Parts: sequence; C-alpha cells; structure tokens
Amino acid sequence: MSLSPQAMVNIAVQAAEDKKAQDLTILDIDKISIVADYFIICSGRSNTQVKAIVENIQKELEKKGVTVLRREGFREGTWVLLDYGDVIIHVFQEAERKFYKLERLWGDARIVEVPVSI
Repeated sequence: MSLSPQAMVNIAVQAAEDKKAQDLTILDIDKISIVADYFIICSGRSNTQVKAIVENIQKELEKKGVTVLRREGFREGTWVLLDYGDVIIHVFQEAERKFYKLERLWGDARIVEVPVSI
C-alpha cells in the first residue's frame, strides 16, 4: 500500500505528538524545492526523547507499509533525519534546532496546519 505524502505527514505528526514532541512545524516545500514535498520539524528535550520520537514515527509508518529510505544521526540523538522520499522529518534537541534554524533557512516554505488536508 502506498500512502500519499499528506497521509504520511499526518501519521508522523501523530506519532511525534504521542511521544510529546515539542514545537512541531510542517513546511510545504513542494513549490520551492525538488528535495521533498514536506519537512516535519520537531524537538525533544533529550537524546532519549529524540530517539523515542524517531522510533515511534518509524514504527507507526511501518505499520502502514512505509519504510524509511535513510536515517541519519540516531546514535547521537541530537538531530535525527528520517528520509521518506516525499516527506523528510527532522527531530532535534532544542539547542541543535536553535543553532541550525531550518525554519528560517526554508523561510519561503508555506507552514501547514496539523492535520494536513488529504
């Protein structure tokens, strides 16, 4: 079964919220980049929480038959990137997120309300 990018975003957002992810932001980058359709950006308070958020997102998407194409940064747990093709998920510790400022870097992107309209 293939899920739409919007459905993947909704599942990932719910999974992140289930693990108390903070400052969740969804950016629609479809019109400004060929990298993906959406970025999901959220924070955890510690590397343990960041890893728990990441593992829950992966588990919930795998239940729907969607496997991660690439996962980076899990061992350190300060900034984990999950690449699902059309959806890229960034889970940061707060200090890393403030340093890299992805929302500012992708400032031309439209911020999407949760849940994403399917």
